[in-house]
Amino acid sequence: MKKKKSSENTTAKNLEQKFDHGEEVLDYFEDQPSAKRVNLDIPAWAVQVIDSEANRRGMARQQLIKHWIIDKVDQIKKVS
Repeated sequence: MKKKKSSENTTAKNLEQKFDHGEEVLDYFEDQPSAKRVNLDIPAWAVQVIDSEANRRGMARQQLIKHWIIDKVDQIKKVS
């Protein structure tokens, strides 16, 4: 299990700077939704299509993929 980072010397400004620099900041918060990180190998042409659709919708690639996966899981749950 991943150990929580200490927030003793952490300020909102420090967290904002870390976030802006692309650093992981979720470990500084107690009530995180449970999630599991997975790695996927996706063909380059598919990533281009995903990126194009994400840009069209004004969202990030990861956010679009999450929406698609959740929509599919919801469909499967309705059938079961």
